Amino acid sequence: MEMKGIVLAGGTGTRLDPLTRITNKHLLPVYDRPMIFYAIQQLVDAGIDRIMTVTGGPSAGEFLRLLGNGSEFGLRHLDYTYQARAGGIAEALGLCEWFAAGDPVAVLLGDNIFEHSLRPYVERFLGRGATGAHLVVTKVDNPSAYGVAEVKDGQIVRIIEKPKDPPSDLITTGFYLYEPGVFQFVKGLRPSARGELEIEDVNNRYIQLGSATFETAPGYWIDCGGSVDMLFRATRLVAERGAIKPWPALAGAATPAS
Repeated sequence: MEMKGIVLAGGTGTRLDPLTRITNKHLLPVYDRPMIFYAIQQLVDAGIDRIMTVTGGPSAGEFLRLLGNGSEFGLRHLDYTYQARAGGIAEALGLCEWFAAGDPVAVLLGDNIFEHSLRPYVERFLGRGATGAHLVVTKVDNPSAYGVAEVKDGQIVRIIEKPKDPPSDLITTGFYLYEPGVFQFVKGLRPSARGELEIEDVNNRYIQLGSATFETAPGYWIDCGGSVDMLFRATRLVAERGAIKPWPALAGAATPAS
Protein backbone atom coordinates (compact mmCIF):
# COMPACT_ATOMS: atom_id res chain seq x y z
CA MET A 1 0.00 0.00 0.00
CA GLU A 2 1.38 3.37 -1.07
CA MET A 3 0.30 6.78 0.17
CA LYS A 4 -0.30 9.23 -2.68
CA GLY A 5 -0.19 13.00 -2.16
CA ILE A 6 -2.65 15.56 -3.51
CA VAL A 7 -2.04 19.32 -3.40
CA LEU A 8 -5.10 21.45 -4.10
CA ALA A 9 -4.00 24.71 -5.67
CA GLY A 10 -6.99 26.03 -7.59
CA GLY A 11 -9.33 28.79 -6.49
CA THR A 12 -9.61 32.39 -7.58
CA GLY A 13 -7.81 33.97 -4.63
CA THR A 14 -10.25 36.88 -4.41
CA ARG A 15 -9.36 37.50 -0.76
CA LEU A 16 -5.84 38.44 -1.90
CA ASP A 17 -6.95 40.91 -4.56
CA PRO A 18 -5.23 42.80 -6.20
CA LEU A 19 -2.22 40.48 -5.79
CA THR A 20 -4.04 37.68 -7.58
CA ARG A 21 -5.30 39.62 -10.58
CA ILE A 22 -2.45 38.32 -12.73
CA THR A 23 -1.42 35.11 -11.00
CA ASN A 24 -2.66 32.18 -8.93
CA LYS A 25 -2.41 32.84 -5.17
CA HIS A 26 -0.31 29.70 -4.67
CA LEU A 27 2.45 31.25 -6.78
CA LEU A 28 2.78 34.26 -4.48
CA PRO A 29 5.89 34.38 -2.28
CA VAL A 30 5.94 33.37 1.37
CA TYR A 31 9.29 34.50 2.74
CA ASP A 32 11.92 33.07 0.36
CA ARG A 33 9.92 30.79 -1.95
CA PRO A 34 6.57 30.47 -3.74
CA MET A 35 3.71 29.36 -1.52
CA ILE A 36 3.20 26.11 -3.44
CA PHE A 37 6.74 24.99 -2.56
CA TYR A 38 5.75 24.57 1.09
CA ALA A 39 2.85 22.26 0.27
CA ILE A 40 4.99 20.00 -1.88
CA GLN A 41 7.87 20.02 0.59
CA GLN A 42 5.51 19.13 3.43
CA LEU A 43 4.27 16.03 1.60
CA VAL A 44 7.76 15.02 0.49
CA ASP A 45 8.98 15.36 4.07
CA ALA A 46 6.11 13.04 5.08
CA GLY A 47 7.63 10.33 2.88
CA ILE A 48 5.37 10.76 -0.17
CA ASP A 49 7.04 10.63 -3.59
CA ARG A 50 4.00 10.65 -5.91
CA ILE A 51 2.02 13.89 -5.89
CA MET A 52 -0.84 15.28 -7.94
CA THR A 53 -1.28 19.06 -8.15
CA VAL A 54 -4.80 20.29 -8.90
CA THR A 55 -4.91 23.83 -10.22
CA GLY A 56 -7.15 26.04 -12.31
CA GLY A 57 -7.64 29.47 -13.80
CA PRO A 58 -5.58 31.31 -16.43
CA SER A 59 -2.26 30.84 -14.58
CA ALA A 60 -2.41 27.04 -14.43
CA GLY A 61 0.42 26.66 -16.95
CA GLU A 62 2.79 28.56 -14.66
CA PHE A 63 2.81 25.62 -12.23
CA LEU A 64 4.43 23.42 -14.87
CA ARG A 65 7.07 26.06 -15.59
CA LEU A 66 7.78 26.46 -11.87
CA LEU A 67 7.60 22.87 -10.63
CA GLY A 68 8.48 20.85 -13.71
CA ASN A 69 8.45 17.09 -13.09
CA GLY A 70 9.11 17.47 -9.37
CA SER A 71 12.71 16.26 -9.47
CA GLU A 72 13.85 19.40 -7.62
CA PHE A 73 11.87 18.11 -4.63
CA GLY A 74 13.09 14.53 -4.96
CA LEU A 75 9.77 13.31 -6.36
CA ARG A 76 9.45 10.18 -8.44
CA HIS A 77 6.90 12.08 -10.54
CA LEU A 78 4.67 15.14 -10.27
CA ASP A 79 1.26 14.93 -11.94
CA TYR A 80 -1.10 17.76 -12.81
CA THR A 81 -4.81 18.09 -13.42
CA TYR A 82 -7.07 21.06 -14.11
CA GLN A 83 -10.22 22.12 -12.24
CA ALA A 84 -12.28 23.96 -14.82
CA ARG A 85 -14.35 25.97 -12.36
CA ALA A 86 -14.54 26.85 -8.68
CA GLY A 87 -16.45 23.70 -7.74
CA GLY A 88 -15.13 23.20 -4.23
CA ILE A 89 -12.39 21.25 -2.46
CA ALA A 90 -14.25 17.95 -2.68
CA GLU A 91 -14.75 18.35 -6.42
CA ALA A 92 -11.02 18.97 -6.84
CA LEU A 93 -10.31 15.83 -4.81
CA GLY A 94 -12.66 13.85 -7.05
CA LEU A 95 -10.53 14.71 -10.07
CA CYS A 96 -7.72 12.63 -8.58
CA GLU A 97 -9.40 9.23 -8.39
CA TRP A 98 -7.48 7.86 -11.37
CA PHE A 99 -4.23 9.10 -9.83
CA ALA A 100 -4.92 7.46 -6.46
CA ALA A 101 -5.50 4.14 -8.24
CA GLY A 102 -6.83 2.41 -5.14
CA ASP A 103 -4.25 3.82 -2.71
CA PRO A 104 -4.92 6.03 0.34
CA VAL A 105 -4.36 9.76 -0.14
CA ALA A 106 -2.88 12.64 1.82
CA VAL A 107 -4.71 15.80 0.76
CA LEU A 108 -3.21 19.22 1.50
CA LEU A 109 -4.54 22.65 0.62
CA GLY A 110 -1.79 24.51 -1.19
CA ASP A 111 -2.09 27.61 0.99
CA ASN A 112 -1.65 25.80 4.34
CA ILE A 113 1.71 25.85 6.13
CA PHE A 114 2.47 23.88 9.29
CA GLU A 115 5.34 24.62 11.62
CA HIS A 116 5.97 20.93 12.23
CA SER A 117 6.30 17.94 9.93
CA LEU A 118 3.27 16.05 8.61
CA ARG A 119 5.16 12.76 8.69
CA PRO A 120 3.85 11.55 12.10
CA TYR A 121 0.23 11.83 10.91
CA VAL A 122 0.95 9.81 7.78
CA GLU A 123 2.91 7.14 9.64
CA ARG A 124 0.18 6.65 12.26
CA PHE A 125 -2.55 6.53 9.63
CA LEU A 126 -0.71 3.90 7.62
CA GLY A 127 0.12 2.04 10.81
CA ARG A 128 -3.62 1.70 11.51
CA GLY A 129 -4.19 0.22 8.07
CA ALA A 130 -5.20 3.51 6.37
CA THR A 131 -8.88 3.07 7.16
CA GLY A 132 -11.47 5.83 7.41
CA ALA A 133 -10.34 9.44 7.64
CA HIS A 134 -7.82 11.23 9.81
CA LEU A 135 -8.22 14.96 10.45
CA VAL A 136 -5.78 17.51 11.85
CA VAL A 137 -7.24 20.28 14.01
CA THR A 138 -5.85 23.38 15.67
CA LYS A 139 -7.03 26.16 17.98
CA VAL A 140 -7.63 29.61 16.50
CA ASP A 141 -8.86 32.96 17.76
CA ASN A 142 -11.52 33.28 15.04
CA PRO A 143 -13.09 29.81 14.65
CA SER A 144 -16.24 31.13 12.99
CA ALA A 145 -14.17 31.73 9.83
CA TYR A 146 -13.51 27.98 9.43
CA GLY A 147 -14.98 24.53 9.80
CA VAL A 148 -15.37 24.13 13.57
CA ALA A 149 -15.00 20.76 15.27
CA GLU A 150 -17.56 19.96 17.98
CA VAL A 151 -15.88 17.53 20.37
CA LYS A 152 -17.55 15.39 23.05
CA ASP A 153 -15.81 12.79 25.19
CA GLY A 154 -12.66 13.04 23.10
CA GLN A 155 -14.47 12.46 19.81
CA ILE A 156 -15.41 14.85 17.01
CA VAL A 157 -19.19 14.54 16.70
CA ARG A 158 -19.57 16.96 13.79
CA ILE A 159 -17.90 19.75 11.87
CA ILE A 160 -19.87 22.95 11.40
CA GLU A 161 -18.89 25.22 8.54
CA LYS A 162 -18.37 28.85 9.62
CA PRO A 163 -20.90 28.89 12.49
CA LYS A 164 -21.97 32.22 13.99
CA ASP A 165 -21.78 30.67 17.45
CA PRO A 166 -18.92 28.15 17.31
CA PRO A 167 -19.10 25.29 19.85
CA SER A 168 -15.30 25.30 20.28
CA ASP A 169 -12.12 27.05 19.17
CA LEU A 170 -10.92 23.91 17.38
CA ILE A 171 -11.02 24.06 13.59
CA THR A 172 -10.09 21.60 10.87
CA THR A 173 -6.93 22.49 9.00
CA GLY A 174 -6.47 21.83 5.29
CA PHE A 175 -4.69 18.49 5.74
CA TYR A 176 -6.74 15.30 5.41
CA LEU A 177 -5.82 11.61 5.24
CA TYR A 178 -8.33 9.32 3.53
CA GLU A 179 -8.78 5.67 2.73
CA PRO A 180 -9.14 4.74 -0.98
CA GLY A 181 -12.95 4.66 -0.63
CA VAL A 182 -13.17 8.44 -0.16
CA PHE A 183 -13.90 8.89 -3.85
CA GLN A 184 -17.19 7.03 -3.50
CA PHE A 185 -18.26 9.54 -0.87
CA VAL A 186 -17.29 12.42 -3.16
CA LYS A 187 -19.43 10.98 -5.96
CA GLY A 188 -22.45 10.97 -3.64
CA LEU A 189 -22.18 14.63 -2.64
CA ARG A 190 -24.67 17.30 -3.57
CA PRO A 191 -23.61 20.93 -4.12
CA SER A 192 -23.93 23.22 -1.14
CA ALA A 193 -25.83 26.52 -1.13
CA ARG A 194 -22.84 28.16 -2.78
CA GLY A 195 -22.85 25.58 -5.57
CA GLU A 196 -19.74 23.68 -4.49
CA LEU A 197 -18.91 20.19 -3.24
CA GLU A 198 -17.76 20.69 0.34
CA ILE A 199 -14.95 18.70 1.94
CA GLU A 200 -16.59 19.01 5.36
CA ASP A 201 -19.52 16.99 4.00
CA VAL A 202 -17.03 14.21 3.30
CA ASN A 203 -15.52 14.55 6.76
CA ASN A 204 -18.91 14.58 8.45
CA ARG A 205 -19.83 11.39 6.62
CA TYR A 206 -16.80 9.65 8.10
CA ILE A 207 -17.67 11.08 11.53
CA GLN A 208 -21.24 9.76 11.27
CA LEU A 209 -19.88 6.30 10.42
CA GLY A 210 -17.52 6.40 13.38
CA SER A 211 -14.55 6.15 11.02
CA ALA A 212 -12.85 9.49 11.67
CA THR A 213 -9.90 10.11 13.98
CA PHE A 214 -8.14 13.37 14.73
CA GLU A 215 -5.05 14.98 16.21
CA THR A 216 -4.24 18.49 17.38
CA ALA A 217 -1.32 20.02 15.51
CA PRO A 218 1.67 21.24 17.52
CA GLY A 219 3.12 24.65 16.72
CA TYR A 220 1.63 27.15 14.34
CA TRP A 221 -0.67 26.51 11.39
CA ILE A 222 -1.59 29.24 8.96
CA ASP A 223 -3.94 29.64 6.02
CA CYS A 224 -1.85 31.93 3.80
CA GLY A 225 -4.73 32.60 1.42
CA GLY A 226 -7.16 33.93 4.00
CA SER A 227 -6.21 37.59 3.64
CA VAL A 228 -3.29 39.86 2.83
CA ASP A 229 -2.67 40.16 6.58
CA MET A 230 -2.44 36.37 6.90
CA LEU A 231 -0.08 36.16 3.94
CA PHE A 232 2.15 38.73 5.66
CA ARG A 233 1.88 36.84 8.97
CA ALA A 234 2.87 33.61 7.22
CA THR A 235 6.06 35.24 5.96
CA ARG A 236 6.86 36.47 9.47
CA LEU A 237 6.23 33.06 11.05
CA VAL A 238 8.32 31.18 8.50
CA ALA A 239 11.16 33.70 8.74
CA GLU A 240 11.22 33.74 12.54
CA ARG A 241 10.32 30.13 13.43
CA GLY A 242 10.90 28.08 10.30
CA ALA A 243 8.55 25.48 8.81
CA ILE A 244 8.30 21.69 8.43
CA LYS A 245 10.41 21.17 11.56
CA PRO A 246 10.61 17.85 13.46
CA TRP A 247 7.98 17.47 16.12
CA PRO A 248 8.74 18.84 19.60
CA ALA A 249 10.04 16.22 22.03
CA LEU A 250 7.58 17.20 24.75
CA ALA A 251 4.99 14.54 25.52
CA GLY A 252 1.47 15.60 24.70
CA ALA A 253 2.49 18.02 21.93
CA ALA A 254 -0.30 16.51 19.88
CA THR A 255 -3.31 14.52 20.96
CA PRO A 256 -4.21 11.40 18.95
CA ALA A 257 -7.87 10.43 19.21
CA SER A 258 -9.86 7.48 17.98
